[in-house]
Amino acid sequence: MQTKILNLKTLMFGLVVSVAFALPTTKARASETPAFLDGTTVVTAEKAKELHDKGVPMVDSRVANEYAEAHIKGAINVPYKEKSAKAVDFDAGQDSFDLSKLPADKNAPVLVYCNSGECWKSYKAGKAMVKAGYKKVYWFRGGFPEWKAKGYPIE
Repeated sequence: MQTKILNLKTLMFGLVVSVAFALPTTKARASETPAFLDGTTVVTAEKAKELHDKGVPMVDSRVANEYAEAHIKGAINVPYKEKSAKAVDFDAGQDSFDLSKLPADKNAPVLVYCNSGECWKSYKAGKAMVKAGYKKVYWFRGGFPEWKAKGYPIE
């Protein structure tokens, strides 16, 4: 009987410890961008490179100093200035994104990226582009870090 109680206590302790270690990870991941964004096509680095090679305009939505440090070769910088929460239901009214700097043809393809993961700028910019009527928005969720890791051209 004592062995069963001891095993149950050990099992419960293990469960509590597992949950305690899982919570910080869950919390950290909660701030990551979703895997998909309605109205856009999510692309990998390989697909982004293919689009780049075909001349599809690439929009770097990071702040100017990040862009100045390094960016995808040929990308234009249209910073998404965010004050809103890093969440799917963010308040775009708190942010600013200069749509006038984007290509004028809303039917032409355009790709947007930032620093991936916990960087929400390209997610929010992509959402703004779709809302503004852009029909072929490619969201490069892996962004600049994934591009750079592949050894693709930067400047």
